[in-house]
Amino acid sequence: LTCLADFLLVPFFQTPLKKTNALIAQKGITFLNAYVPSALCCPSRASILTGKYPHNHHVVNNTLEGNCSSKLWQKIQEPYTFPALLKTMCGYQTFFAGKYLNEEKNSKYYNYTLSVNGKARRHGENYSVDYLTDVLANMSLDFLEYKSNFEPFFMMISTPAPHSPWTAAPQYTKSFQNVSAPRNSNFNIHGKNKHWLIRQAKTPMTNSSVQFLDDAYRKRWQTLLSVDDLIEKLVKKLELNGELDNTYIFYTSDNGFHTGQFSLPIDKRQLYEFDIKVPLLVRGPGIKPNQTNKMLVANIDLGPTILDIAGYDLNKTQMDGMSLLPLLRGDKNVTWRSDFLVEYQGEGYNGSDPTCPGLGPGVTHCFPDCVCEDSYNNTYACVRTLSTSWDLQYCEFDDREVFVEVYNLTADPHQINNIAKTIDQEILEKMNYRLMMLQSCSGATCRTPGVFDPGYRFDPRLMFSNHGVRARRFSGQSL
Repeated sequence: LTCLADFLLVPFFQTPLKKTNALIAQKGITFLNAYVPSALCCPSRASILTGKYPHNHHVVNNTLEGNCSSKLWQKIQEPYTFPALLKTMCGYQTFFAGKYLNEEKNSKYYNYTLSVNGKARRHGENYSVDYLTDVLANMSLDFLEYKSNFEPFFMMISTPAPHSPWTAAPQYTKSFQNVSAPRNSNFNIHGKNKHWLIRQAKTPMTNSSVQFLDDAYRKRWQTLLSVDDLIEKLVKKLELNGELDNTYIFYTSDNGFHTGQFSLPIDKRQLYEFDIKVPLLVRGPGIKPNQTNKMLVANIDLGPTILDIAGYDLNKTQMDGMSLLPLLRGDKNVTWRSDFLVEYQGEGYNGSDPTCPGLGPGVTHCFPDCVCEDSYNNTYACVRTLSTSWDLQYCEFDDREVFVEVYNLTADPHQINNIAKTIDQEILEKMNYRLMMLQSCSGATCRTPGVFDPGYRFDPRLMFSNHGVRARRFSGQSL
């Protein structure tokens, strides 16, 4: 049973998801370093389904041109997603409810149309029968009620909440009146020494922008109270059916979300921790309660994990991720990754954004004060490294500057200071080389030792970037 709430990133002791915390986190394991390889809905969901990095499933953003739910995706990738393999190769009953991929999306809470086994079902604005999160909960409960008891089952429930328009259930509209967006040290400051898209944000933000993002943050929490109710209903139903102790339950998100960091009002799709880090909670057979795990895990690991639980031979797949099952069981001396790849291809068009025509072509998702959240050259790839000795992120943009950002998250957890000009050149070269290797990896080659692992092999003669730009000697170079 997998529950996927759309972009959620808040520490669990601070969230409105009290029931989820009690029923999943406290009954199982919380992964403290869980990430997505692309901080945007469609490529991230494609990574969950396929177990692959975006460069291997070829969904690069939310547009049809970016392969989001394209005919090619449906033909080439979809038959080999882990739910399809569970059904065709493992004999599972499968069920999906909610937002799938963005070309088949619904993020409204009322007045929407669902596709129910291929048939359109229209919903109106009556809370008791139309509120989307509750509709998804009831459909899921119906599946649990009427499924066969003689075959294993897999459910994936993908609530749009807390996606905009952030419409809370009526009983929750007055909740969290004193909640506002976190004021971390990177809130409402200028993103100096960062990619131009971050530098263009107006600092300080206008009072209206701050009020808007605080309202959005509070309303998002309100919508999550219904997700919390959904989790409780499902767990109670499983318990009533006598199936709870034999069911694995995963709770996660497809991306993080920013609210005012570096003066960007609200969105995702950036390379920073607030957009790429997500919750991951798991309970199930053989998982001890109240555990935390600091290993570096990613959503490309979910498919391999669930297939491994089902007994499917992972060598028959082309997945890039790793099975979490040894970590869930608490196996000793598990060899694990110390880095992973983050990649994104920016959206943007030849025409100007009508909200901000003065900015010229290529920008998109602009706010009324002409702060834009994306552009065609917001295209980057990063190596995120986390080991006992290093906590680094190295990122390279595919633009005319070939801009580089590097962060030491041990000293600078909020990624304020870009140290690309000052970090040791040997480390830069190793990270650049590792980035090139990951950008061209597939399957098992995505799981080779990281930069700071024993057995890592570095050949500076092969220092060419994946997109044809000669790797730079960084000393004294303008970034």
